[in-house]
Amino acid sequence: MKISIVIPWYNTEWLAEKNLPNILSALKNPKNHIIEIIVVDDSSSDNSVTIIKSLFPEVKVIRHKVNRGFSASVNTGVRMARGDIVCLLNSDVLPKVNFLESVLIHFKNSKLFAVSLNEAGSFGWAKGFFRDGFIGHEPGGKGESPHSTFWVSGGSGVFRRDLWTKLGGMDETLFSPFYWEDLDLSYRAMKRGYQLIWEPKGMVEHKHETTIKKLPQGYVNRIRERNQLFFIWKNLGSPNLLRKSIVGVIKRIFSHPGYARIVLMALVKIRPLLKARLKEKLETKVSDEAIFSRF
Repeated sequence: MKISIVIPWYNTEWLAEKNLPNILSALKNPKNHIIEIIVVDDSSSDNSVTIIKSLFPEVKVIRHKVNRGFSASVNTGVRMARGDIVCLLNSDVLPKVNFLESVLIHFKNSKLFAVSLNEAGSFGWAKGFFRDGFIGHEPGGKGESPHSTFWVSGGSGVFRRDLWTKLGGMDETLFSPFYWEDLDLSYRAMKRGYQLIWEPKGMVEHKHETTIKKLPQGYVNRIRERNQLFFIWKNLGSPNLLRKSIVGVIKRIFSHPGYARIVLMALVKIRPLLKARLKEKLETKVSDEAIFSRF
């Protein structure tokens, strides 16, 4: 197996000298089977590209001419990757030198789509749930053995490239600029019968230093809630759960009047949403109830 590392990048020049050496050390470990490191710069306005090109010539840099968001950056990187397995790392994620050694064995299973890495000091595998009309997730705990997971992070996950392409990658149309895009991709994979695993030995450290922390939190929260609605309306195929979801949205509007703004933000993209929903309906093999029963 050959692995390409893809790192979406935007205005984090201070992380280049700090984090890229760790990734280059992992590159030198032959047991990781890494063949390339790709940085996709999403039209940064700082000196990120200049610094990376001058200090780390081993790294391939692809630059967007205009800012297109996280999903588009990741999709660009995966599209240009040469490996049959793609490892996605945020610019503030530091991998251990042997972080992929225990991951690769899982891909011998042809039904496996992706493996979630173990972020030190953070949560382990994810538990999905349907509650009060909304789909959500919560920590499922940590252990010493691999465990099925509800989703694989787009910031610290390893994906089978041919299935990524078959699934259409991350949904740039609905989920840009950020949030829920990796959950959407993971859920679509599960509904087509593919599997997701969390691997405790795939150790990385997530520093949480990206520019999203510097954005106004009110804006970030609105995008997160809007994209949660996109996720539900696009992927929820069960008539029973869909009815409960509609009731849940109505109740939330009445209990939290500001939520009406979130619903209106989502309705702006109703046409592409309905188109995406039809595609999911036609290609689904596993029911929503069956997926939630696993967790």
